[in-house]
Amino acid sequence: MTDNIAFQSVKRLKSMLHSGQITPAELVDAFAERIDQHNARSKAFITTTIDAAREQALGICRDDLDSSPFAGIPYASKDLFDVKGVLTSAGSRVFHDRVAKTDAHAIAKLRSAHAISLGKTNLHEFAYGATGENEVYGTPVNAYDPTRLAGGSSSGSAAAVAFGLVPAALGTDTGGSVRAPAALNGLVGFKPTIGRISTYGVVPYCWTLDHVGLMTRTIADCADLLTIVSGYDPGDPSSINRPVDNYAEALDQDISGLRIGIPSNFYYERTDEEILQALDHVKDHLVACGAKLVPVTFPDMEHSRTVSLTVQMPEALSAHSAYLQERGELYGADFRAGLALGQCILAEHYVRAKRFVEIYRQQTNSLFSEVDLILTPATPEIAQKVGTVKVTRNGVNEAIGNAITRFTTFFNMTGHPALTMPCAMHTQGVPIAMQLVGRYFDEKTVLRAAYAVEQSDRFFIPLPKLGS
Repeated sequence: MTDNIAFQSVKRLKSMLHSGQITPAELVDAFAERIDQHNARSKAFITTTIDAAREQALGICRDDLDSSPFAGIPYASKDLFDVKGVLTSAGSRVFHDRVAKTDAHAIAKLRSAHAISLGKTNLHEFAYGATGENEVYGTPVNAYDPTRLAGGSSSGSAAAVAFGLVPAALGTDTGGSVRAPAALNGLVGFKPTIGRISTYGVVPYCWTLDHVGLMTRTIADCADLLTIVSGYDPGDPSSINRPVDNYAEALDQDISGLRIGIPSNFYYERTDEEILQALDHVKDHLVACGAKLVPVTFPDMEHSRTVSLTVQMPEALSAHSAYLQERGELYGADFRAGLALGQCILAEHYVRAKRFVEIYRQQTNSLFSEVDLILTPATPEIAQKVGTVKVTRNGVNEAIGNAITRFTTFFNMTGHPALTMPCAMHTQGVPIAMQLVGRYFDEKTVLRAAYAVEQSDRFFIPLPKLGS
């Protein structure tokens, strides 16, 4: 039974619930069995809450099932999200006793929608890293090739969906931490406009750049999940008070006339040749659907990663200053080194970096007077082997974490909505993905164009073969 439901979309699972083929409690049991089978290998979950999930499922009635697209549907959340009564470890020994007293805002909205939390997923400690490696809870692996990385920092959320342990998951995205692992695992990963989803109740890493993000199998599921968790939250200073769209209602509208920006600098440089070929096929398809390709030039990106880190590390240090005094010895060496870097950054450097962020936002926003969307590869490299430290492309050595997020980080600084989705398989047997970026709060157009790609059999990718 579990094999029949593990890789179904949320929409398909809802159909099964409505028809009586399965009950919410049976759905919980089926995914619990999957977790039992595959968590040791995938390293997806840190904490499971199966008993609470089963109790919630038993209390869901027919009217509840009709209340939302995710009613009766299991999901997971990165272990930065507070779930009342459950440990929020943040992937670290430091938070070994941090049991949440209330739900994070996004979790509360899902609870109100009668979605069922199955537990908390693994991550790079405190979200500091793009490889997803974790010395405490293990390193989540790629469903298509378990010798390769799932990517990070939302590594466990990606592994949980990719291994068929849940049909959807929440993550956080500060430099690509949802979009990059989704891309490496053949999933849809979406970081909406900054302020669209509240970060209340989510352990912060960098207040300026942190976004809540989504991982699903399909664009339609992503649209439904976004509609549920979006909305103004007065408890979050960065939350924006704007109406929430029904993001699914316009998915099947044609994209004729859309202007798709193709960057002439940075975003197609030093990239795996098969990834570039896959993006050419996407461009051809978009044109065949009536869209128009328009060359665009991005701001000078030479110092963009430095700018991002100069904002990240002082803010991370500020968030952790009290814990460092009380529990400094419990931090992993990787994150402790990053916090030490934060101590070396002067206020002058931080303020200058923040000014750069504002300039990037203004310059990128101006591009959307010329185009409706921007298309880039999701990553310049495919999923690399566990333990990889550096990759070399066109004679340039690059740290693997920098390579994984090279094409995603910038849009955390600008705050524009950005989505990654699979569009091909590499000859090495792992997915290739594309990225679509839109105007502020125009998630609908991003999703509509993504849906137009997803509906073509040309971009279908097979499910992972997990074996026993």
